[in-house]
Amino acid sequence: MRTKQISLSAILITFTCSALLIGCHDNSENEPKVPAQLGPRPFFLVNQMQDSELKTALEQCSDHSFYRTDFSIGHRGAAMQFAEHTKESYQAAIDSGAGIVECDVTFTADKALVCRHSQCDLATTTNILSIPELANQCSAPFTPADPTNGIQAIAKCCTSDITLAQFKTLKGKMDGVNPDATTVEEYMAGTADWRTDLYSGNGTLMTHAQSIEMFKTAGVKMTPELKSPEVQMPFDGFTQEEYAQKMLDEYIAADVPPSQVFPQSFELEDIQYWIANSPEFANQAVFLDDRYDDAGFDPQNPETWSPSMDELKNQGVEYIAPPLWVLVTLDNEHKLVPSEYAKAANIAQLNIITWTLERSGLLINGGGWYYQSITDAIDNEGDAFELLDMLTKDVGVKGVFSDWPATVTYYANCIGI
Repeated sequence: MRTKQISLSAILITFTCSALLIGCHDNSENEPKVPAQLGPRPFFLVNQMQDSELKTALEQCSDHSFYRTDFSIGHRGAAMQFAEHTKESYQAAIDSGAGIVECDVTFTADKALVCRHSQCDLATTTNILSIPELANQCSAPFTPADPTNGIQAIAKCCTSDITLAQFKTLKGKMDGVNPDATTVEEYMAGTADWRTDLYSGNGTLMTHAQSIEMFKTAGVKMTPELKSPEVQMPFDGFTQEEYAQKMLDEYIAADVPPSQVFPQSFELEDIQYWIANSPEFANQAVFLDDRYDDAGFDPQNPETWSPSMDELKNQGVEYIAPPLWVLVTLDNEHKLVPSEYAKAANIAQLNIITWTLERSGLLINGGGWYYQSITDAIDNEGDAFELLDMLTKDVGVKGVFSDWPATVTYYANCIGI
């Protein structure tokens, strides 16, 4: 990063934990510390940082012990290196100190709830195309690319195309496809070059109920996301309201306290349904804000957001979760500062969670979509920590989704969250 904004508190290795932060612990006997295994990446990122007070503070933590923290949220598990929403990805997130882990929830043809990022991503995240009898059930079976006419390969396979029993026969793979493929094998070989296939040879898919049991056994909190259906609702009589309720019912059936669950949705109507019908879960419901897709949206101009932050709060929304770039901008000196969106959310007393750290590949070229509001100041892999520090201390985020939770775990432990 060419120009740094350093908070005075960055020189501190620890500080008193605010009671507003999800990850706060009082270190009492009732809150035993759970060791975390971070591996080399956080230390690599610290070493990449340009000299600063923050770097010095983070360096001084390198020989400390590290522990699980709710500030670190496993986004689809640990999807940077493990096939997303697989048992292996979830375990990697748990091992690396994520105190909250995400299952994106969708449904099969027989209305069973399963963990997938979207209802129709099976062609990109599983081996379904390599199983002919299941590939033939896909909404859009594989069609090879036609390079002569500039036509890319396509396939669309949905969880709603298959039954739960069939879903359980699939294996997860790293998300990605080769759009120039002329064979199924080529199409499935599309892992981004900044990821790896080393840990994705046999990804174990999970039902929502299985994820609950796994997370409960591990002692981590849970943040299920009710995915927007890609089929017309009602689906075979299954309404959106029944879908939203069924997700919560599976926590009730597993005897998981609402305090351990942070249900999410991009659809404000789902949040409103939970507020009206399951207030004990709605207290921690997270509105995933995708208004950045609205024409004319500007995080610096409140007139382009509807509803307003105050209106959301008055409707009963307690948590809001925009992407990283919506919360931050650059001042005239190219220093990272909170956006007007971030300021307004804080004034309205909305809790802020953000996504997704470590999902941008190399930052040397500006960081891509997740860093778009601060691209001119991003040129170093260690800038992930610079952004994380600013979001924590100046924006006041309560938790951070990451594709590699160890990075957030390191930071949270180091500054005392």
